[in-house]
Amino acid sequence: MTDHDVAEARQAEKLLSDLRQALLRLHKTLLDWERGGYERIHGRQSSNDLLNALLNDPQFAWLRPISQLIVRIDELLGEKTPPMRNDVDAVVSQVKSLTSPKAEGNIYERRYDTVLQENPDAVFAHRDVLKLLKDERGKKSE
Repeated sequence: MTDHDVAEARQAEKLLSDLRQALLRLHKTLLDWERGGYERIHGRQSSNDLLNALLNDPQFAWLRPISQLIVRIDELLGEKTPPMRNDVDAVVSQVKSLTSPKAEGNIYERRYDTVLQENPDAVFAHRDVLKLLKDERGKKSE
């Protein structure tokens, strides 16, 4: 491995780690928002009941793509070898897709759009993810 390869691998790991942290904050914000709506209908939920709802209730199904992406990042960061560039590019592409709200899109895009309209914390978490993507784009063009 050349010095350039090592530096590129470190940069990829840092990007994945930074994206993971930003996505965890975003996911928590989205989950808290959805939980609020769920509890207005079903009453206060224990942590165990909420976990069960998160895994099984259709109201929370739209959050699964972002949950799965965080797990994928964890897997990449947990591997003994540095992540491959195409894996990092695939993660970045998926992050872009999952942070693209559309009022007329699929269920995820519509729910994401709604939460951004209703929850300032979600807007800040969204902004932090987009900033990482913008910074990465800037590094690639250098």
